[in-house]
Amino acid sequence: MHSHDEPLIREQQDQTVILRLNRPDRLNAVNLPMYAALESELRGLIADREVRALMITGSGRAFCVGADLKAHGEGELSLDERKGYVDAGQRVHRLLQTIPKPVVAAVNGHAIGAGLELALSCDFIIVAEDAKLRLPEIGLGTFVGGGATYTLAQRVGYTKAKELIMLGLMFYGKEAEAMGLANAALPADAVLEAASELTAELSRKAPISMAFAKRLLDRARDVDSETALRLEARALLQCMETRDWREGIDAFNEKRDPNFIGE
Repeated sequence: MHSHDEPLIREQQDQTVILRLNRPDRLNAVNLPMYAALESELRGLIADREVRALMITGSGRAFCVGADLKAHGEGELSLDERKGYVDAGQRVHRLLQTIPKPVVAAVNGHAIGAGLELALSCDFIIVAEDAKLRLPEIGLGTFVGGGATYTLAQRVGYTKAKELIMLGLMFYGKEAEAMGLANAALPADAVLEAASELTAELSRKAPISMAFAKRLLDRARDVDSETALRLEARALLQCMETRDWREGIDAFNEKRDPNFIGE
């Protein structure tokens, strides 16, 4: 049994791990203990060879409605406390973006502010069509985090990103799919199953190749075409030296599913 006061619940199914934001009474608003739990889990998963893919979702009816502003308003945070909170959040996002495993966000309900930013740091987003999504920070005198200034623009382009961040427009999961922010928008009760299937499928791919794909796609915005070609060639040569490369070819020739081991 999980305790109700754990800010994060971890479940494992085969080669995938599910991290469930667990403050349903606060609609999973993020706070320092939740960021600390996420950071600890993600750091531990980097080198865990048994885990090939991750899924992040929320307990209850929301995914995550952002920072716990009620808690922020209850007591004035010192400068050090504010810095600690902001840095903890940015570390979690950096880990999500750079962990060498694919991450799927199962956005089961509303994703606002820091909640939407968490989803944007994942590689795939499956969203409930009626979920409300929004980055309201500019209208609150605060600011976006977690790399939203590039994660959003990468998905929807600069024109739309400026609109969503500067105006803080509210939109629904259905619209998120139409603008390319989400991979799929589904009825709320179908989100978890679809995200689980996607995570399982990702976990069956070759882990070394997958890590290269994530890293090189992430770097694509920073490198020129010559560099990208060189990095791809290097990745390909490294993959060709793995046992998984041989397994992939054997499986293809023997018309069976490959069984990759990450070596």
